[in-house]
Amino acid sequence: MAGGRRALISVSDKAGVVEFARGLVELGWEIISTGGTLKELRGAGLPVTYVSDVTGFPEILGGRVKTLHPAIHGGILAVREDEHHAKDLAAAGIKPIDLVAVNLYPFARAVQQRGITLAEAVEEIDIGGPAMVRAAAKNYRYVTVVVDPARYGRVLELLRREGEVPLEVRLELAAEAFAHTALYDSLISSYLSRVRAEGERELFPDRLVLGFEKVQSLRYGENPHQRAAFYRDPLYRGPSLAAARQLQGKELSFNNINDAAAALELVLEFPEPTAVAVKHATPCGVASGATIAEAFARAHAADPISIFGGIVALNRPVDEEAARALREPFLEIVLAPEFAPEALAVLSEKKNLRLLALPELVGGQRESYWDWKRVPGGLLLQDADLGWGDEDDPSTWRVVTEREPAEEDWPDLLFAWRVVKHARSNAIVVARRKQTLGIGAGQVNRIDPTRYALARAGEAARGAVLASDGFFPLPDVVEAAAEAGIRAIVQPGGSLRDGDSIAAANRAGIAMVFTGVRHFKH
Repeated sequence: MAGGRRALISVSDKAGVVEFARGLVELGWEIISTGGTLKELRGAGLPVTYVSDVTGFPEILGGRVKTLHPAIHGGILAVREDEHHAKDLAAAGIKPIDLVAVNLYPFARAVQQRGITLAEAVEEIDIGGPAMVRAAAKNYRYVTVVVDPARYGRVLELLRREGEVPLEVRLELAAEAFAHTALYDSLISSYLSRVRAEGERELFPDRLVLGFEKVQSLRYGENPHQRAAFYRDPLYRGPSLAAARQLQGKELSFNNINDAAAALELVLEFPEPTAVAVKHATPCGVASGATIAEAFARAHAADPISIFGGIVALNRPVDEEAARALREPFLEIVLAPEFAPEALAVLSEKKNLRLLALPELVGGQRESYWDWKRVPGGLLLQDADLGWGDEDDPSTWRVVTEREPAEEDWPDLLFAWRVVKHARSNAIVVARRKQTLGIGAGQVNRIDPTRYALARAGEAARGAVLASDGFFPLPDVVEAAAEAGIRAIVQPGGSLRDGDSIAAANRAGIAMVFTGVRHFKH
């Protein structure tokens, strides 16, 4: 047994800490600890030295200052073979500390609580913990630093088998420790920057620090030759695929996650039972209904060809009736708040179908976030286009034509407007009775997606409505809509030539409203 060695253990996440400390004590180690960890270890009957007995100084400022003391940091940072360091330790009566097991105040978890104040959040910022972790990681040649409880077993195994933690493992743990504190600091920076930026659209930090945690490695990226992984934002409080629970099916791929995220964003637009089908991150069929089964049946009917191999998101639990409808087409993923046991029994027949449960899909609050796009050598940053503000309220829209939309047109105009913001620009959506009939997207002009959407709708376009994510620079879209029998149009307006499109709509007897906001999605 190795005598004389000391470990400092002070953790917020106490998973496995008693077993770890017990293993160290059995190997002859002295344990130093603080606060709640000290209580936990002593409660388990383990001999533990209180940190104040080491420093000769009590905890002060309500616990803000406990370990910020030379007796602690000198013991961690001393270079063992340096004669000057050895003399300094001896003169100050400081003993070396050989292992530091520390994890930090749960800042991310705290600020995810709705209603938390800035003052409360600040109290969750750990100071002593990161200082000890960084000190131990810097001095990894002599000190083992452990920030993840999942590493306890490995460290104990090495100590029992080899009597020490090998240098290469200490280096690995040090790198993990610096990543731990870097993520922690990045989350604090991001949170404070977002608090400061609330209500000020143009206020972005001069130095952008992003902190993410890996959810899983992926088999490959968009293509088989690209490597990939999936990460989560620990500060995000809205419905997220990172929080979804996979109930069956194959492992998720890069494209699966990207497509499912697009479906999730769109289905969150709707309060009524709605089904969204997505292919290549673009909606191909969207519909609402009295039940989720009806909504899916209508979304499937909207484009039964493109939905093949697609992703479906539902904003209501899946019952047996819906499951039987979902079983028929070939789908990659079904995302829903939950799946009834009877539904799981039906869908279990399709072993490769991935089922994702995300309870927050029902009644979940949408959360603002920073949206970014990577460009070579840089990053574009913007706030997310969530809508749902005054600009997306039909009562704020402006009728610009002689004819006003009929009463039954308004729900369809809003439905189409919610869908079109999620299709790639230039985007056109044709819809009727809260069902998409044709979606044209991702073109370099506006008339081509219009023609595509109207062709997809066919005769069903007569009496339908049309939505555009951007204004009309020419009257050609209105003219094509009139020829197809469209009765009402919603678009942002704002072109220097709006008058031409308004005149064309008046000649055709089409109602047209301007929202005053565009929804480009590139």
